[in-house]
Amino acid sequence: MISLDLLPNALSELFAQVSVTGQITLADRYGLLAAILTNTASEDEMRSIDRLLRAFCRGRLKVVDDLSALS
Repeated sequence: MISLDLLPNALSELFAQVSVTGQITLADRYGLLAAILTNTASEDEMRSIDRLLRAFCRGRLKVVDDLSALS
């Protein structure tokens, strides 16, 4: 079994970056996937993930295939 360990504050940085750019990158999506599948996200982080999903459903968040928003 593969062990995935997220960096400390990685999710909060991800939420801040997505909020500023309005885009979620490929790396962001993999980070969210890792947090969800490893069940390492706190209750507050899970609520933030829910907010990101709602923003996407409402058209306020664009999914891009870029690896990073820092291009």
